[in-house]
Amino acid sequence: MNIKELDPESSPQAAFGARLRRLREERGWSQEELGARMGYSGTHLSSVETGRKMPTLRLARRADVALGAEDAFEREWRDMRQGTLLEGFPEYVEYESRAVEIRLFQIGIVPGLLQTPEYARALANGDVRRGSITTEQAAERVAFLAERQAMLERDRPPMMLVVMDESCIRRPIGGHDVMDAQLRRLSEFAELPNTVLQVAPFDIGERRPFNLPVNLLTLPDLSMVAYAESHAQGHVDRESTAVLPLLAGYHQLQAESLSQAHSVSMIDEVRKGIP
Repeated sequence: MNIKELDPESSPQAAFGARLRRLREERGWSQEELGARMGYSGTHLSSVETGRKMPTLRLARRADVALGAEDAFEREWRDMRQGTLLEGFPEYVEYESRAVEIRLFQIGIVPGLLQTPEYARALANGDVRRGSITTEQAAERVAFLAERQAMLERDRPPMMLVVMDESCIRRPIGGHDVMDAQLRRLSEFAELPNTVLQVAPFDIGERRPFNLPVNLLTLPDLSMVAYAESHAQGHVDRESTAVLPLLAGYHQLQAESLSQAHSVSMIDEVRKGIP
């Protein structure tokens, strides 16, 4: 896209790019000069300025620092994400980035924080084919997931306790190579010192306490946050009357699920059985 053709009012992404270009030009910097200050190539910044590439949270924060924009770019980035994410989810992600302990239960698909990029892309592309999201929104979804995963790779990462229904590892997503890499990623995840991975097998039947995904966070002040979602919206709850029953149910779920060693064995068996 020619730089003169960019319409800042055409989309939030275009507005972000136009602001970046305007502040850069006000300082008389080339894209290469600004890129050097931010840790990006001039080509990458050109793609952001012209709306061809979605900005990331990391880029937005570095732009704020390099251009002295306080938090203007980060706020603009968050506004963009608000428009493409389920209601309530951005609030949850803010808590997630600060959590010292994360408990997850998922049905049908591998939890987002454990997904490989290829697995996440296959899921997003499936939504594109069904017409529920656009190609651009699919790319935004995958990029946002990468941002969430990166935020968890800090010096002191949170303790992560993950229980997956057996359907998560047996439902083929993206074909043989994608599933093989995803299952390998799960086994590697289980080896980390700050993780516990368990599979809730089909045969626990009605003893499984949850029929929907569950997200429970412990924050630095030891308060807890619960997040649940329907097809249409997500909801964050910090009230103990809502969180504590979910925590009790999660403990029951862990007791009924396979041990980590047996869970990894099942994952490896499924991986070997992929046709």
